[in-house]
Amino acid sequence: MNWMSILGLENLSARMRANLNEGAIAAEDRIALARLEWSAQKQRLQTILVLGIVMGGLTIVALVLLSLAVLVHFWDSPQRSVVAWVIAGVWMFAWLGTLVVLLSALRKSSHPFALTRAELAQDWALLKEKL
Repeated sequence: MNWMSILGLENLSARMRANLNEGAIAAEDRIALARLEWSAQKQRLQTILVLGIVMGGLTIVALVLLSLAVLVHFWDSPQRSVVAWVIAGVWMFAWLGTLVVLLSALRKSSHPFALTRAELAQDWALLKEKL
């Protein structure tokens, strides 16, 4: 005698197994999507880091050489101190410009895993609807 079919639990058990299988497949899909987005995010962060280091190094070298050239040019003139302050101002301006560019790049990469979050939110909404 099959008590599961007598009590009507056989259909419920089959539906539960089907739902668990579907849930496992969906979870695997979400994990795969998160992995793909993580690899893309890692690539963007590496690019930003390398470009930031290169930009910083090149900026320092260029500004040091420019500063030295200007100071050498005005070394024997009465405007030597004014030129030194102008060079300091240019350095500060360059630093601020670099800061603005860096903050802009950080804002562009501040929404990682957008597709994964959207998919999980949709799944959560569907689950709440079914309950």
